[in-house]
Amino acid sequence: MAIYTIAAAMEAWSEHSRSWDPTVYRVYIVLAASLVGFLGLGTFYLVTRKRVWGHVYLGFVAVCMAAFLVGTFTHALTTSKLVPGITVGGQALGASLSFPRVMSLPLNITGSIFLFGGALYSMIHFIRRREYAYRVWANVLIAAGAGVLAFIGSRARLGDTAGLYPAEMVGAAFMLAGLLVAGTLERGRQAARVTRDRLAKPPTAGLR
Repeated sequence: MAIYTIAAAMEAWSEHSRSWDPTVYRVYIVLAASLVGFLGLGTFYLVTRKRVWGHVYLGFVAVCMAAFLVGTFTHALTTSKLVPGITVGGQALGASLSFPRVMSLPLNITGSIFLFGGALYSMIHFIRRREYAYRVWANVLIAAGAGVLAFIGSRARLGDTAGLYPAEMVGAAFMLAGLLVAGTLERGRQAARVTRDRLAKPPTAGLR
């Protein structure tokens, strides 16, 4: 959420100042394009049993993000695309499959796989346990929000930026709702206590 907040603040500043500063744009596009990758990273850390695999993917995200950032600062921008009030996306970096714009693909593809896969895994894991039903719905909301972001981001990369900013807001709202539904660690501990109490309760003897 911090990455999304910073990127949104940069968009708002461009509207307020009525201009896109090239340096601000370069940082903004890297943060915005890496959002799904970091969401997938967080999900991967939650579902993997060996944190070393999470560390490996963190290294992958960091390398992709660094290459993307260096590429944006060494690549000439198409300044005619940096117009406030118009959804820019990554168009100022050139064609969708050109470097450095193409570096958003490994971040979005792998992040989406881990995010959706982790949400599906969690839903299957908790769907039969009534005390954890809230986690199922939380994952549904988070996956829905990520789906909106991944879809609208893919469209923007292909050159169709219509509705990008409103869709980003909707996607973020879904994910925030999912986090609120998931609640705190204390809610998880309470659900775990309910499960332990139910398992510890001796079976009721049948009537004779």
